[in-house]
Amino acid sequence: MAQQIYQIDTWLQPYASTIDWRHNRAIQRIEDLKSEYGGLSKFADAYKYYGLHNENGSWVLREHAPNAISITIVGDFNGWQESEEYEMKRLLGGDWELFFPENTIKHGDKFKMRVRWNGGEGDRIPSYATRVVQDNKSYVFDAQAWNTEDYKWEDSGFVVSKGPKLIYEAHIGMSGEQEGVATYDDFRRNVLPHVVEMGYNVLQLMAIQEHPYYGSFGYHVSNFFAPSSRFGTPEELKRLIDEAHKKGVAVIMDIVHSHAVKNENEGISKLDGTTDLYFHYGDKGNHPAWDSRCFNYGKDETQRFLLSNCKYWIEEFHFDGFRFDGVTSMLYFDHGLGRDFTSYQDYFACNEDDDAILYLMLANCLIHEVKPGSITIAEEMSGFPGIAGKFEAGGIGFDYRLSMGVPDYWIKLIKETPDEQWPVGKIFYELQQHRPEELTINYAESHDQALVGDKTIIFRLIDKDMYTDMNCDSQNLIVDRGIALHKMIRMITLFTASGGYLTFMGNEFGHPEWIDFPREGNEWSYKYARRQWSLAHADYLRYHYLLDFEKAMIELFRDVPSPSYPYRYYDYDGSQVVAFGRGDYILVFNFSPTNSYTDYAIPVPKGRYNIVLSTDEGRFGGFDRNDMFFVFYSENHEGKDIIHLYLPARSALVLKRRDLVHIR
Repeated sequence: MAQQIYQIDTWLQPYASTIDWRHNRAIQRIEDLKSEYGGLSKFADAYKYYGLHNENGSWVLREHAPNAISITIVGDFNGWQESEEYEMKRLLGGDWELFFPENTIKHGDKFKMRVRWNGGEGDRIPSYATRVVQDNKSYVFDAQAWNTEDYKWEDSGFVVSKGPKLIYEAHIGMSGEQEGVATYDDFRRNVLPHVVEMGYNVLQLMAIQEHPYYGSFGYHVSNFFAPSSRFGTPEELKRLIDEAHKKGVAVIMDIVHSHAVKNENEGISKLDGTTDLYFHYGDKGNHPAWDSRCFNYGKDETQRFLLSNCKYWIEEFHFDGFRFDGVTSMLYFDHGLGRDFTSYQDYFACNEDDDAILYLMLANCLIHEVKPGSITIAEEMSGFPGIAGKFEAGGIGFDYRLSMGVPDYWIKLIKETPDEQWPVGKIFYELQQHRPEELTINYAESHDQALVGDKTIIFRLIDKDMYTDMNCDSQNLIVDRGIALHKMIRMITLFTASGGYLTFMGNEFGHPEWIDFPREGNEWSYKYARRQWSLAHADYLRYHYLLDFEKAMIELFRDVPSPSYPYRYYDYDGSQVVAFGRGDYILVFNFSPTNSYTDYAIPVPKGRYNIVLSTDEGRFGGFDRNDMFFVFYSENHEGKDIIHLYLPARSALVLKRRDLVHIR
């Protein structure tokens, strides 16, 4: 029997009965689904039944709308006028069905459901719609008949690589350099090769599920089964994923199951006239901070809808897993708003939504059953115990937790603490800490820090001087500081990661602009909703130094084993030096802005070493103050093996322990 999470973390022992109850509840639910449907995976086959399907050349539409008294389909095929032959038939259990008359609806036709209920009516898009498009003139969204069965996959044999996940977070629409919305094909041709060249092994795609407001970054979803048509066709998304797999890159989706848009004409809110078909009733069904609808995870309809959604994206589009957005909001009835989680009691205060916890357990079990080796990541900021604990150990079952406190820590440090007071011991502690039962994804910054209203690390460090002094010939101490710290921050964040590392598209080279989607306040401009890749490849600008360093850093990290810190050593004399080991590698950081150290003693395992990477190399915009070919021999000093290093101010080194023959 697996060691339970409360045996791994003894602080959880007072809550063992609650943890066991939740686990047993999930086990029982899976058993019940096996009896009733044939298993969890069969229960999640709802997308194969509901929605519009082409079955043997004929189109059939099915919908679950128990409160409706009639549903008629209107669309291009009938001039958007109601007629008897397009009325859906009511089935048992609140389901509706329509077999379209032969040769009426065809691929590409747009349509909607005209739903009537006691006291009202409205045009609706099917809840399981797999293709939704927006009219360029009226801006109205419609469902669209789309037959995707002709796509031939070429990624057979692809397996998600084991070991640390190096994640490239990306948004398709803003991935182009031109002002406008880039497409799946644009990304496949222009950005995917960059991801591969940089050495990332996981591509995380944002804003894939259809959403009515482009500026929501895809987090206000309206149509959960429809890939956003802003970026192209379903086949073009499949081609992108196919190509990524052929290049050895896994693709995961930023999935939103924490809430849904309130929109009724575009989304699933009030689909059959009721507010609680998939959501909680009354105020409980409205998110007070996000102005959106909150799912009722205890309802069979909701569980089946969302679990089916997970399976759909894996089976139909070959996604390799998900980063679940807004998990904190799901876990607590108050969504964790305005609360500091300072003790274990805060996680067991009868404020937890046990139905949401059950759903997340089921989702993780399903995903790993449908696609063994798949990746699940929880965006969870309260520190809820067991989120990334194994299901069989009483955990929720995610593979990784996103280390959301890390970027917050960097922002606070840069904003509030002078360089000469940076506490390297605290930095190391914050970066490598995680719950004993969990693996984490470290990141210095993501899309959140790049949005208008916030700042990226490079912008916090250099600010307005980015506009004038990023050319290689400039002499600017502010820029020198920013370039140096940008590399050091990213490197120590990466090499202290227990499970993986994430960066957002463009941050790897210090993209100079914030993200601001088209809106009334900027006159609907796309100027800041894009990525200026040309800056990273201009030899006369310093951005390419950061890009080249990121590539070298990622390439080295891929050869580094899982973390071990037996040689931890930091700031024993106020020097602002931190050193730690990872396998045969020793990493040494000198965060002092003014003090360079000669013959600085670092404890190491016995052997000889040479530098394999330095942030101070000239090819990365540094000053070449270290001899990259020098061999360091350990020597015994008072019973400890040490090496003596020259540590330039604001620089970091990676050394590798060698055998007696090979040095480089």
